[in-house]
Amino acid sequence: MKKVDNNIELCSTKEGFGLGLKEAGAENEHVFALGTDITSSVGMNYFANKFPERFFSLGIAEQNAAAVAAGMALMKKIPVFATYAVFSALRCADQIRVSICYNNLHVIIGGAHAGISVGPDGATHQALEDIALMRSLPNMTVLSPCDATQTKLAIKAAINKLSSPVYIRFGREAVPNFSSPEQHFELGKGQILYSGDDVCILATGHLTWQALQAAKELADNDINAMVINIHTIKPIDKELIVNAAEHCGAFVTCEEHQIMGGFGSAVAEVVAKEYPVPIEFIGINDTFGESGSPAELMKKYKLTSEYIAEAAKRALQRKR
Repeated sequence: MKKVDNNIELCSTKEGFGLGLKEAGAENEHVFALGTDITSSVGMNYFANKFPERFFSLGIAEQNAAAVAAGMALMKKIPVFATYAVFSALRCADQIRVSICYNNLHVIIGGAHAGISVGPDGATHQALEDIALMRSLPNMTVLSPCDATQTKLAIKAAINKLSSPVYIRFGREAVPNFSSPEQHFELGKGQILYSGDDVCILATGHLTWQALQAAKELADNDINAMVINIHTIKPIDKELIVNAAEHCGAFVTCEEHQIMGGFGSAVAEVVAKEYPVPIEFIGINDTFGESGSPAELMKKYKLTSEYIAEAAKRALQRKR
C-alpha cells in the first residue's frame, strides 16, 4: 500500500466494507450477501469466497436484488446487497421504499463508488444524490464512514446492532486510512477529531481527511478549527452539533455529494431549529460530475482542503 502523512496507509473504503462483511458472516450464520455482477468491484468477493453457500449473484438486476433481500429479511435472514450507489440507492428507490423501508426490514444496502471521486466513470456512475434520497426514507439509517477501518466497523455495527434498514455509503478510490481499529464507534454519535473554538468543520465520508488537513492549514494562520466526523447522517448527532454550534459559533460542512438535501442540509436542519450559526457548505453545487482523474475532479469541484480552509475563513467573517 502507498502511505501518506506519517505513514498513514491508503486504502479504499470498499475494502473495509468487504472485510467487515466477511467478519460479520463468520460471526453470524444468518448473514447472506447478494451481488449484482460486480462482486469484487464493491468488495463482496471476500464474503463470496469465504461463504459461497451464502452468496448469490443475481446479475445486472439491482431492483430484483432489493426485492430478494426484502424476502430474505422476512425469513429472518440478514441480507446485505451492494452495487454502485447510483444503482443501489437510485435505481432501486421504489423497491427500497416500499419493500424494505415500509416493512421496516433489516436489510443492509451498500452504496459503492459514491461521490465524484469515482473519476473516469463520469456523471452516470457518480452518485451525488444518494444521501438526500436515503435519509428522506422513514426507518432508514444512513452511514457514511470516513475511511476503510471505520467502514469495516460500520458494516459490522449495521449487521449486529440494528434491526431496521441501513444504507452505507463508500467509495472506490484509495484514501488515507487514518482512524484507529480501537476507536469508539457508536451508531448515531459523531466524533471530535480535532479541538478548536474559532470555527467548526463538520465532515462526512472521504472529506473527513480533507477537513483535518484544512484544520492544520488554518492553524498555521492562527485559526483554531474544531473537526467533527459525522459517520451517521441519520439519525444525526443533534447534541454534538448543538454543542459545537454553541462553542464555535460558525460551521463549515463537507461532503462528496450534492449540497442540496445532503449532509450539509441535515446539519442545517439541526442548527436552524436549535442554535442558528452561519454555515458555509462544501459539496457539489447543483451540477453533474464529469470524467477525469479523482484528484482532478476533487480539485475542480472545490472539495479539497484549501477550499475547506477558505470556507472556514468566510464563516468566521460571518460569525457574530
